[in-house]
Amino acid sequence: MRIYGPNGANLASPAASARRSSSTAFSLGDIGTPAETRSAAAPRATSGIDALLAMQGVEDSTERRRRSVARGRTALDVLDDLKIGLLAGAFDSTTVARLRTAAADLKVTSGDPGLDQVLSEIELRVEVELAKAGQSAGG
Repeated sequence: MRIYGPNGANLASPAASARRSSSTAFSLGDIGTPAETRSAAAPRATSGIDALLAMQGVEDSTERRRRSVARGRTALDVLDDLKIGLLAGAFDSTTVARLRTAAADLKVTSGDPGLDQVLSEIELRVEVELAKAGQSAGG
């Protein structure tokens, strides 16, 4: 890994043709040849930062699995709230809205076939409850 910055490798080094004079007078050296100039380009470190930001946006399999488990637990909690509400005789429309959201969240796969199957079964149960409530998972 290269580090570019104040002490990094891309600093300008003194030109090989620069001469040191033993006199105390100021000297420009060879005026006929133009000095080497560097273009004013953006530092190369920005491409490294872009790569780091892109890597942060990529989920690994354990993170994706953890999020899928959390979505499944949320859906089961909403199903429990619906069950408790129905047993108490109070049908709550906000619970149905939460069920609709949970059904949409369960459509994302985790990459783990076993977990995806369990989430699919939870999604089916959520859609059945939505159909019982006269709602659809899509709208």
